[in-house]
Amino acid sequence: MEIRIGIANTGRELNFETNEPAEKVKSSVSTALDEGATYVSFTDVKGNSYMVPTTSLAFVEFGTEESRRVGFVA
Repeated sequence: MEIRIGIANTGRELNFETNEPAEKVKSSVSTALDEGATYVSFTDVKGNSYMVPTTSLAFVEFGTEESRRVGFVA
């Protein structure tokens, strides 16, 4: 699943793909925001970890979980 995170006061977005299901990622973000956590962390498909301050979250966009198709579509 592809995740795109907007961070306040920056011109760039954080884009990465993860193997975690969408519901688990949504749950971790909402739990971090509800409990007043300082950071929310993510791990991509390559094993890289990202920590984003919750106060700087502008938006979190969740992409589709299906894999990209290769080849021609009839």
